[in-house]
Amino acid sequence: MNPMRHFSKAAQRSKAVHRGAVLFLAVFLAHVLPQAQNATLAAEKDAGLARTLQPFVESHTLAGAVLLVANKDQVLAVETAGFADIAGGQLMRKDNLFWIASMSKPITAAALMILVDDGKVRLDDPVQKFLPEFKDLWLAVEQDQQHILLKRPGHPITLREILSHTSGMDFSSAIEKPTLDGLALRDAVRSYAMAPLLFEPGTKYKYSNAGINTAGRIIEVVSGMPYEVFLQKRLFDRVSMKDTTFWPNKEQLSRLAKSYKPNADKTGLEETTIGQLQYPLDDRRRGPMPAGGLFSTANDCSNFCRMVLAGGTFGGQRILSESAVQEMTKRQTGEGIKENYGLGWSAGRPHIRAWRGIQYEYVD
Repeated sequence: MNPMRHFSKAAQRSKAVHRGAVLFLAVFLAHVLPQAQNATLAAEKDAGLARTLQPFVESHTLAGAVLLVANKDQVLAVETAGFADIAGGQLMRKDNLFWIASMSKPITAAALMILVDDGKVRLDDPVQKFLPEFKDLWLAVEQDQQHILLKRPGHPITLREILSHTSGMDFSSAIEKPTLDGLALRDAVRSYAMAPLLFEPGTKYKYSNAGINTAGRIIEVVSGMPYEVFLQKRLFDRVSMKDTTFWPNKEQLSRLAKSYKPNADKTGLEETTIGQLQYPLDDRRRGPMPAGGLFSTANDCSNFCRMVLAGGTFGGQRILSESAVQEMTKRQTGEGIKENYGLGWSAGRPHIRAWRGIQYEYVD
């Protein structure tokens, strides 16, 4: 397989997925890329990776993008297309910062797997073991505008289920408005425990920020330190993710790619804000949102992916065990569930894993 061909097709599919300025990162997970494939990568690099996305920039489908290709050993190519700020005429730069949204989810999953490796939690532990407020969960059996019929779920929700979107928890709680970062993590998670589950745990899939945020709260309780501090000490510092943060500082904000949406007549793009977050973005009164609050760069994200690619190591350090990486990236959704999902990662076709904005492939 030509890995660059796969990359080009994935880039073309971005038209249906992304609007505005995006990070597009292709990390090819291979223990060893054959020499012929390395030669192909070099040739494609010389030809210009960004050329693939240029038609989308010219048609005003995409404001701009950073494209990065890497294997487990090194970054092979980094290029840019389009603009970080259309009105300001600022071309996209390799070090532009992006709100990475749900790409925060596998980072939270990795952080929890560090605690699994430490022997402090197990994937099949019930959430209520660490968060007592989850001991009295109810399951909604029937409901209409005036009534709701409840019963107890068949089993307590587990860490595995909150990380694989099979817990029965909703996307968010009723009080997480108007944005998803307005509450302290502790308070947001308490609000989830007050709402009934939507289905029996483990029987269905529903994309749930609430589940991933609950995992972040468990990290706080078990580690004895704030979630964001644990991420910094146990993951970001060790994987050289220097620009990854919930609260970009003044200098980082100067590198933040602006967000865009299609204009009213669908002829171009207009600037917009990040609707899920409060402004100003550097205000630390905003809660850290494990399911979607992080900002990062292409280089930082590639470091995280290369760590996963290398079986949990980075720069000669063991960050995660190989078994932890295998658990994260294999299918965790049960029989009868059509969605393929791991722990924080999508687990699709054989050898293909996805992370919003990022696709990677095991190349044999």
